[in-house]
Amino acid sequence: MVNLNFKIEGAEAEPFAASPLLVFRLRVETEPQRRVDSIMLNCQIRIEATRRAYSAKERERLGELFGAPERWSETLRSLLWTQVSTVVPRFETETTVRLGAPCTYDFCVASAKYFYGVTEGEIPLAFLFSGSLLSKDEAGSLQIEQISWSAESNYRMPVALWREAMDMHYQNGVLLRLDAESFERLYRFKRRRGLLGFDDALAALLDSAEADA
Repeated sequence: MVNLNFKIEGAEAEPFAASPLLVFRLRVETEPQRRVDSIMLNCQIRIEATRRAYSAKERERLGELFGAPERWSETLRSLLWTQVSTVVPRFETETTVRLGAPCTYDFCVASAKYFYGVTEGEIPLAFLFSGSLLSKDEAGSLQIEQISWSAESNYRMPVALWREAMDMHYQNGVLLRLDAESFERLYRFKRRRGLLGFDDALAALLDSAEADA
């Protein structure tokens, strides 16, 4: 049986992706040393939210996810970021592959709320691997083995890296999804006031609401 060791060695924002993408450099080693024909690799990436401290500003921004800070001892928990798959080509003993993880500004998704809510430091991530390994025995017969359920790797990703990936595509903007009726009301308000952009329309509405409050 071939045991695989996985290690995330670094990450970068992909500048040429069609949408925001973070690419992790994944090192794969066999134990004992073996030639591997291919690996059909699945990976679940989780945010280990309990493995870091948070500033007062971050606690306020993450309130929608975890509730009031005084309850975080009960409500703070790990979150699923994404699940990705890749094929590791033939190698002997060790190799390095790129593992892409898509990012989103959809605030209906818990990971987007978390990444936006943290403002500094690093984000602890857990990479949980599964899949199938294909190799040949001494007689040349093809062998298929399942990757051990315990195969995983941890990585502390700089918060700035996620923001870099988003800025490549949105340039200091944020996507806000509205239902059709809400958008039409906002668009009508903008037209009636003769405002130039939707930022101006939202600013006018917020200023009015704050003044009333």
